[in-house]
Amino acid sequence: MIDYKPFWETLKQSEETTYTLVTRHRISGATIDKLRKNKPVNTTTLDGLCGILECALQDIVRYVPDQDRGASGNEENREKT
Repeated sequence: MIDYKPFWETLKQSEETTYTLVTRHRISGATIDKLRKNKPVNTTTLDGLCGILECALQDIVRYVPDQDRGASGNEENREKT
């Protein structure tokens, strides 16, 4: 599972707020909502957030293994390749 907890921690440490992301940097409210709910966002959005917050990708997103799928998340496909 992709988790955006690092984003919220990085945002707190920055001079930005969700308000400034929306009004100054034109990040949509829908994108902020997706980040709150750990929903998928595209890599262009992640790249933009890294630029705005002047941080690395791991300061915005982290991977948390889903226990139901195992550590790889897709073991079936890995065995076939």
